[in-house]
Amino acid sequence: MSARDDILNSVRAALATQKVPTPEPPRNYRRTAEDLPGSEAVIADLIEKLEDYTATVIRCKEDGIADAIDSFLSDAKSVVVPHGLKKDWQEAAERDGRIVQQDSVDAPLDNYQLNDIDAVVTSSAVAISMSGTIILDGEADQGRRAITLIPDTHVIVLRAKDIYPTVPQAVDILGENPTRPFTWIAGPSATSDIELVRVDGVHGPRNLRVIIVD
Repeated sequence: MSARDDILNSVRAALATQKVPTPEPPRNYRRTAEDLPGSEAVIADLIEKLEDYTATVIRCKEDGIADAIDSFLSDAKSVVVPHGLKKDWQEAAERDGRIVQQDSVDAPLDNYQLNDIDAVVTSSAVAISMSGTIILDGEADQGRRAITLIPDTHVIVLRAKDIYPTVPQAVDILGENPTRPFTWIAGPSATSDIELVRVDGVHGPRNLRVIIVD
């Protein structure tokens, strides 16, 4: 038995002798908004927040996704994609001679390889207009967290129907698969921790480009 197991067993034994009730956390906060998920008002609110965070956003129909991906990758020479990304989206990433590599849990690229790649293209799970946040949940078309943190540019495909006004609404959706690794993205990575000087790209991509599909 490891020291960790010994400590945890001691904690469990101590807790088993306690009769302190666990209070139910209050749930009286606002869960919904006046506007429905995916409505024009909700989409506009998300776009405003994302652009305020210096992200770039375009809207298109289903048949315009590939061209939008190609446009957003115009300054990239190499791209990584999750293994479950739609075939035509990957083909769009391969246009103009861009080198595209697939990443998966079974065949992951290491951090040094990812560091040499210019951009990543993924889908997304949900978004929250109130906070300007896009969330990935590790699905096959979103991939491992590492591929979304190391390349300099992240292109995200987000469907309008998956944009929710409030955090509780989005969390309810995520709660259907609570063991997945969630990545919450609110604009490009930036920090002003040192002498209040903004530095981009410290904890993730410097460029966030979002395609909202109507």
